Amino acid sequence: MRRHLVLITGASSGIGKALAREFAANGWDLALTARRKDRLEALAEEIKAQYGVDSLVIAADLSKASAPKKVIDAVEAEGRQIDGLVNNAGFGLPGTYTQTSWKQQADFLQLMLGSYAELVHRVMPGMQARGYGRILNVASVAGLMPGSKGHTLYAAVKSALIKFSQSLHFEGKEYGIHATALCPGFTYSEFHDVNETRDLVSKMPSYWWLTAEQVAEAGYNAVQRNQPISVPGLWYKFLTGLNQVLPTPASMWMMERSTGSVRRGEVEPASPAAGD
Repeated sequence: MRRHLVLITGASSGIGKALAREFAANGWDLALTARRKDRLEALAEEIKAQYGVDSLVIAADLSKASAPKKVIDAVEAEGRQIDGLVNNAGFGLPGTYTQTSWKQQADFLQLMLGSYAELVHRVMPGMQARGYGRILNVASVAGLMPGSKGHTLYAAVKSALIKFSQSLHFEGKEYGIHATALCPGFTYSEFHDVNETRDLVSKMPSYWWLTAEQVAEAGYNAVQRNQPISVPGLWYKFLTGLNQVLPTPASMWMMERSTGSVRRGEVEPASPAAGD
């Protein structure tokens, strides 16, 4: 009997790479996709040696509208079915909304929301037919907090992913499909190098930081338990819980103070800026 297979996007580094290892450790075969094929191939070899599971490597840029279908077609061409989906690919756009081009924002939306929605739409019918599926959308604590200055669409998209996952959670129950929004805070990864905030966020105290392995373990356990939202780390559970009970003006003030402090390079922000 073949092992279940999980498709993981953005698998070449950070949380995606850690999730690939986590699923492999639990006996899943993998379909790994990202832009950097060499990194995916190295990861596939490492995972095969350590866990004895098989991996398909699919180089793709999910900011392109044609990419989701090509990824699914590549998996099906190998005679495999997708039992699990981890939507993780992503990046952040530094600067305020008008400091970026619309092309940048459109690519961001396609990658961070459009590709997630399309991949779910393409794999979910097969999961329903087989009576089994696991869908993990990597969102962020930013989606549970007020928006901030800069990275303007980031929190909005992450909030949409949380609501999307909650709806999938309800829709999938009768079919044996589990859906979870994984909402990490600041996590050690290349994310902050790509969006040019590494120097600033590195000044933050250690209790703000999670490891990619912590996040991956929390995400895997949550989707197996069919938990609709998972917030790794006690500190972030506290912050997101506090945000639920604070009046909106107080939450907005905290976020404004936080993002201002991070940009000035101060050590301790009042609440987390978007990061995963």
